[in-house]
Amino acid sequence: MNSTDLAAALPFLAARKPSRLSRLGEWLRAHRYLIFAVQWAILLFYLVLALVPAFLPLPQQGATLLNNLTLFAQFVFWGIWWPFVMLSMMLVGRVWCGWMCPEGFLSEQASRIGLGRTPPRWLRWSGWPFFVFVCITVYGQLVTVYEYPKAWLLILGGSCVVAMMVGLIWGKGKRVWCRYLCPANGIFGLLARFAPLHFRTDELAWNRFKAEPAARAEPVDCAPMLNLRLVNSNVRCHMCARCSGYRNAISLAGRAPGSEIVSLTRSDTNPWEVRLLLFGLIGIANGALQWTASPWLVKAKMAIAEWLVANNIYGPLSDDIPWWVLTHYPEVNDVFTWLDGAMVLGYIGATSLVVGGWMWLWLRVSAALLRSPGDHYRLAHGLVPQAGIGVFLGLSALSVTVLAGEGVRIPGLPFLRGALLAIGAIAALWLGRELIARSAAVRSRRIAASLAYAVAVAGGVVPWVFMFYLW
Repeated sequence: MNSTDLAAALPFLAARKPSRLSRLGEWLRAHRYLIFAVQWAILLFYLVLALVPAFLPLPQQGATLLNNLTLFAQFVFWGIWWPFVMLSMMLVGRVWCGWMCPEGFLSEQASRIGLGRTPPRWLRWSGWPFFVFVCITVYGQLVTVYEYPKAWLLILGGSCVVAMMVGLIWGKGKRVWCRYLCPANGIFGLLARFAPLHFRTDELAWNRFKAEPAARAEPVDCAPMLNLRLVNSNVRCHMCARCSGYRNAISLAGRAPGSEIVSLTRSDTNPWEVRLLLFGLIGIANGALQWTASPWLVKAKMAIAEWLVANNIYGPLSDDIPWWVLTHYPEVNDVFTWLDGAMVLGYIGATSLVVGGWMWLWLRVSAALLRSPGDHYRLAHGLVPQAGIGVFLGLSALSVTVLAGEGVRIPGLPFLRGALLAIGAIAALWLGRELIARSAAVRSRRIAASLAYAVAVAGGVVPWVFMFYLW
């Protein structure tokens, strides 16, 4: 019996009462103008905070969040925006992308008046999310993007300009930029897999609608270019609600957190996605968010500087470098030398290789113990909640620093950080257990694989312990 016959045999399926979530999805679709208004408001707010501080003098001693636009913008961008956008991906999916992201909104609007060309094959390369994320993250550290408005205008404003250029060339009313080139696209897709909300397609309802003689549905303007018949994953869905109710088959629904990850098969993953998770979201992000606090980096830099001076090699100690290449703000005594830049690059790269490589190794061991070598790609996705919470903690460290400068202390901060680290690790262990349980291996091998997986999880905890409790 095919799905159409089954639907006809079970007429009560067609009369199911819509859930509150599905009704919310319908309401959002019917009130798209509200989301459109929110997008315009956020875009204007974003442009003011990105543009104006770059033309103001740097904050002087005594400036506060309440009387200095630059400090206020810094706190909004890096103390609130980035950490909570990351967290939102694991809670509500890619709502930020569909409702609020300025870059996606600009790219989509530009594509409505653009050339409408089909994205070429090179643009659709699956390695772009990893490559672009690494380049933007590392470059941001070299120009100290979290502190200086010129740097964040260069990166955020430049990204907006490129997003509009992509929209003007490829797609027609689509988000080609978001689908293939956005630096955060791959990260958001990974984190959104964990979210307990998603839009799903009911295959029975889809086929039942298709079988009706007078059935006709207006086409959906899906900006991220999804195959709506197969919508169930959060990886690319922007949660914009435009497809809600389409063919009486697509609806907003709830699910158990992490259920999409648990149900992954090997064909649902790809190597670049796992590299982005292990060496990007965990490895590169660890190094980028921790190098300023690392005493090891300071000691290594001092030792190398002393050796250079002792051998009359002064070129690497030169600091006459443009601010858009390396940090250069002599008015606040913050100037990078070539050596500083090399040390930051080396530290981030080494952290990525050590932390990401450690987790990769033990995931391979776990998959080998299950006698399923390719399963390390699937097992790696169990680390998503740990990676997301780790990045949230690292980014929120700036929030804590800024608030401390304003005299605001967060009570029980070490305990809160420890609790979040524990939640991330426990969630990762639980997902790993569920993924391993789906293996056909004997019980003893599943236990051994779980232990190897736990060693991989430990590799994601240790760097944050050093940053928050030992340094």
